[in-house]
Amino acid sequence: MDIIVTGMDEMVGRFILRGASPAFANAFRRSMISEVPTLAIEDVRIYDNNSALFDEMLAHRLGLIPIRTDLSAYSLPDQCACTGAGCPSCVASFTLSVEGPRTVYSRDLIPQDPETTPVNDDIPIVKLAEDQKVVLEARAVLGTGKAHAKWQPTVACGYKNYPSITIDERCDACGMCVEECPRQILETRGKTIAVIEGRLEDCSLCRLCERACLAGGIGETPAIHVTADTQRHLFLVESDGSLPVQKIMEEALVHLKRRSEEVIEILDEISGGMADEASS
Repeated sequence: MDIIVTGMDEMVGRFILRGASPAFANAFRRSMISEVPTLAIEDVRIYDNNSALFDEMLAHRLGLIPIRTDLSAYSLPDQCACTGAGCPSCVASFTLSVEGPRTVYSRDLIPQDPETTPVNDDIPIVKLAEDQKVVLEARAVLGTGKAHAKWQPTVACGYKNYPSITIDERCDACGMCVEECPRQILETRGKTIAVIEGRLEDCSLCRLCERACLAGGIGETPAIHVTADTQRHLFLVESDGSLPVQKIMEEALVHLKRRSEEVIEILDEISGGMADEASS
């Protein structure tokens, strides 16, 4: 199995997973969405709030603000030495004190740890009128997306089978498939049709080109053939900013490896050592 990176920065990653089954590709996708821990505000202590928002709605908005996360500095509450009581190793604290008239933004959250700031400073929280104020303390903890969407590190995470387009010798370069393609990945090249260089990955596998070819009266089968490579998967992952895309991928793979080892241990106990021999 190989991972071929075609584009990567902290926020967006595009790569090809080659030599993997559709089941593994989907497990990888689900792991990136729901098993990679990030920080999110979980507890809010409100001392003063006479804004237009109820306390519960204010806390909900705070919880959805992405927070920069250093996984080496924080532990999951149930894995911390304090057993979730709330210590600096598992809790990131924030304070907020704002008076109107003005709009309260995510930048108004003052972190105790300067490394755990909101990803974006301009996320609006609540608009305060004259004589309105919000004073509160908030605690952020690590969690995973399977517990709540606020802990999901990705805002987009999906894949498709890698497209394959072949054009046989019966093609008469009529150009009907070129006009029909919604992604504009085909072109007329001499006496045949060809895929524009660098545009193959944009194919959505809609097969409208095949229908257009048949409509042109070329015969009972089209001269252009669009298929999906079930052993290659084109991934697009977009982070919410709490973790870089590469870190999300690494943590997701570590989780899959750990779960696989747990399954092997369980099967080994059931079979009396046969599962371990089979895996090796």
